[in-house]
Amino acid sequence: MHADRQQLEIAIVGTGAAGLMCAIHAGRSAAGIDPPVRIRAFDGAVKLGAKILVAGGGRCNVTHYQVDEKQYAGTSRNTIRNVLRRFDVEPTKAFFADLGVELKREETGKLFPVTDRAMTVLEALLGEARRLGVVLSHPDRVSAVSVLEDGTFEIVSTSGVYRSRKIVLSTGGRALPRTGSDGGGYQLAKALGHSVTEYVFPSLVPLILDPSCPLMSLSGLTFPATLEISEASGRRLHAFTNSTLITHFGVSGPSVLDVSRYYTAGLLESRGVSAPVLSMNVLPGMTTDDVDQWLLKGGNRGVANLLAERIPDRLARLLSDVSEIPPSTVCQSLTRDQRKRLARTLTAFVLPVIGDRGFTFAEATAGGVPLSEVNASTMESRIVPGLHFCGELLDVDGRVGGFNFQWAWSSGYIAGISVARGLIPASETKTL
Repeated sequence: MHADRQQLEIAIVGTGAAGLMCAIHAGRSAAGIDPPVRIRAFDGAVKLGAKILVAGGGRCNVTHYQVDEKQYAGTSRNTIRNVLRRFDVEPTKAFFADLGVELKREETGKLFPVTDRAMTVLEALLGEARRLGVVLSHPDRVSAVSVLEDGTFEIVSTSGVYRSRKIVLSTGGRALPRTGSDGGGYQLAKALGHSVTEYVFPSLVPLILDPSCPLMSLSGLTFPATLEISEASGRRLHAFTNSTLITHFGVSGPSVLDVSRYYTAGLLESRGVSAPVLSMNVLPGMTTDDVDQWLLKGGNRGVANLLAERIPDRLARLLSDVSEIPPSTVCQSLTRDQRKRLARTLTAFVLPVIGDRGFTFAEATAGGVPLSEVNASTMESRIVPGLHFCGELLDVDGRVGGFNFQWAWSSGYIAGISVARGLIPASETKTL
C-alpha cells in the first residue's frame, strides 16, 4: 500500500480526441461542486494531440455532416447508435462553435475547421480543458491501474502514485503508434477484468498487392472505383465506391481504406480457408452485362478510345492488354468471348492482396474492449463500478470521413458527464 498517494476525484488515461472531450465535459459538469473536483488527465506523449494534428492531411476532419451507426463496425451497432444519438453532429458543431472553432462542409460531406488547420481544433480543446482546471500531465505514462478495497483506484504513472475515485480509460487503439497509440490501454483494461476481442487489427489502411500485379505500373494514378469483397462462392459481402489510388506498393485512397477492415476481418475469420476475394470495378454503377452491351454498341470506335470516355487512358490501355485485346481493336470486331472477358476485367478485376501496411499507416483500429461490457448510457464498465471508457479503445471503428472523430466526441461527452455525475450524492444529482 502506498501512503503517499496523491488524491484525485477523476483520472483520465489518454488525452486524444475522446480523452480531451471527456475531460472538458467532466470539468464542466463538476463545476460548482465543493470542494473542487480534482481532474488529472495522463498521457505518455511529449506533445499532446498528435493524431488530431495529422488527421485530414493536417486539417482535421472533425466530423461528417451525416452520421449514423451504419458507418461503423464493431460488436454492437445498436449500442453505437445509442451513443451517437446522445451527442450527434449538431451538438458537436455547437460545441466547437462555442470554443471559437467554426466548421465548414465540403462536397464530400466532411466538416473541417474554416481555418483548414488542425491546430485550431487542438488548441481549442487544450485551452478549454485547462480553463476548467484539468491538469494535463504529460509525458506521464500510466503503467498500472488497480482497484483498492474501498472501490477507488490506484494509478501508477511516471510522475507518481495516485488514488482516484473515478477513472476513464481513453488510451486509443494501436493505429499510428508514432502518435502514442501503442495498445497499452488493452493491458490496463484486462488488468481490471475486461476482455479484448479475439482480433485487434488495422482499419482504414492501404493494401499491399503482389508485385506482379499489372496495376503496379500505374503508380500515382487516381480514379473512382467500386471495391467489392465477396466469398469464394461469389456472394457479395461489402462494397465501397470512392476515389482509388494506385501506389508503388499496392492500392490506397478512400475506397481502399473503407474496404480494408472488412477484407482483413474476412481473412482472419476464414483462418486460411476460403479467403475472401477483393475485386475492383473501374466503372462504378455498371454491371458486367451493362459493359458488355456498351461495348457491343461501340461500333467502329477503338476499344481504348471508347473506354477513355470513362476511365483514364493509361488504365484503359492496361486493362485492354490484361484482357488480351489490343487497345486499338475496333469494338464491332470484338468476338462475344472477347467482349465478355473485357467486361469482366473492367467490372471484376481481382486484386491480389498479400497484406496491408499495418498499424504504422492505419488511421483506425478494429477490435478492442467489447461494447457489451460497457453501459452505453454512461460509458461505465459493467464489471468495475467507477471505471469508464471512451474512444478507440472500445470495439468501434468507422469509415473514412470524420466518423471516428464523431465516435470520440460522442463517447467522450457521455463518459465525461457521467463520471462527474457519479461524484454527486444521489440527493443532489441534477440533469447534466
